Amino acid sequence: MIDFTPVSRPFFAQVRRNERRERLDVERSQRATLSRLLRAVSKTDNGREHQLSPADSYAVFASKLPCVEYEDIRPAVNRMLRGERDVLWPGVCRRYAQSSGTSGGKSKYIPLTRASLNGCHYAGAAWSVASYLGYYPDSRIFGGKNFILGGSFANEIADLPAGVKVGDLSASLIDRINPVVNLFRVPDKKTALMADWEVKLPALARAAARVDVRSLSGVPSWFAGVLKEVLRITGASDIHEVWPGLEVFFHGGIAFPPYKSQYDELTDPSKMRYWENYNASEGFFAVQDRPGSPELGLLLDADVFYEFIPLSDPSRILPAWEVTPGEVYEMVISSSNGLMRYRLGDTVMIERAGKTGGDPDAAPLTVTIAGRTKSFINAFGEELMVYNADAAMTRAALQTGAEVADYTAAPVYAEGNRRGRHQWVIEFTRPPQGGGDTFAEILDRELQRENSDYQAKRAGGLFLDPPEIIVASPGLFNRWLGETGKLGGQRKMPRLSNDRKIIDNLLKLNENH
Repeated sequence: MIDFTPVSRPFFAQVRRNERRERLDVERSQRATLSRLLRAVSKTDNGREHQLSPADSYAVFASKLPCVEYEDIRPAVNRMLRGERDVLWPGVCRRYAQSSGTSGGKSKYIPLTRASLNGCHYAGAAWSVASYLGYYPDSRIFGGKNFILGGSFANEIADLPAGVKVGDLSASLIDRINPVVNLFRVPDKKTALMADWEVKLPALARAAARVDVRSLSGVPSWFAGVLKEVLRITGASDIHEVWPGLEVFFHGGIAFPPYKSQYDELTDPSKMRYWENYNASEGFFAVQDRPGSPELGLLLDADVFYEFIPLSDPSRILPAWEVTPGEVYEMVISSSNGLMRYRLGDTVMIERAGKTGGDPDAAPLTVTIAGRTKSFINAFGEELMVYNADAAMTRAALQTGAEVADYTAAPVYAEGNRRGRHQWVIEFTRPPQGGGDTFAEILDRELQRENSDYQAKRAGGLFLDPPEIIVASPGLFNRWLGETGKLGGQRKMPRLSNDRKIIDNLLKLNENH
């Protein structure tokens, strides 16, 4: 195959210049984004109800429109699903991303308007590639195929109106992708959109094993299984024997560090690069800022207006140009999918706040993902967040030689003479040396290193007992996702829960295996 990377570089260089220009002035860029959104939303039922105007300043906009969660807008989205127009965004929306969320049995259906697909999701993907190419002039990424792992249009809704498609975000992205991109993508659309993963997994592996794959795009937990299947059917010892030109994994959806050791075994680490994206059903928000850095640069010109709620003071809501480095915030978005002042449920740490006023040396507005507002444990005042758990899990696995496929944790409340504790269900692809007790001891120590509140509650064993580890049977988490209708290429297991609903169901499945 001809290497089209040199031909594509001018286009991606322009994409990179455009986004870097927006970074010169966070306030100017974000105010312009809000103005564009208001011009559209003011023509909708939601805009008219709240008397939104294209001329509204940020302060006026914030005073007119309250922050919302999904349940607040579910009735409006249901109207859109039935074909009503001009509800949250002008026109009729015919595509929706089904998202499992982090709590509750009901799915969320996120509108995928034409504007959001083009101006946010595809724009974010283009910036990710542009950013990567900008740092790696030796890349030959378009000399072969990009292996994109997608979901399907399987969903829980009966009697959808004609022409309406509901499923994983990736299904719509693949279904509607520019035909030119298909020249550089594997597998074909029919295989990519299969719903039955027992059939889809070997089909994906067979399709990809026959071509020259240069990059991977998907969720780390799912892609590890696909790569193992490719190795199984080819008999290769590492994936670079199958794809010598493979150079980068564009990943997102869940934290990558817990999976790094698996990928080091599946690939030739000396040839492999990793480029993180912060994308979700609701939008494409950020891209890895530079090689080797955990910081993600927020996209300021991708149809998303950002607001931030400080965890230290939830009564305040700040625009992007007023955040403070070192603080953790809940993120609120307004976007061209019609979600306005929408509480995303994600928390981020501001690493660099960027600059305003057109400074040519402006630092980007960068974040690291802290966790979810509803994916945490604070049953005993420990305030354990997902980023604490991921970091501790990664170090515990490294110290015990273990490989962790997936995990979740929840509190066990005090009863009798026993104090409360955290219960962890962990599926290992390689068990820890010394067994579960050793792993639990190291995990406990690393959690105390990560989180001072957890450390205080564990001090002297006075308030919180050591964690309990339950080893999951192989495939437990996939069985749970399948039984709850959430099995798919972009669905993921909630890491932490402040109640026992999820973990109790998992334990029953584990016992019955």
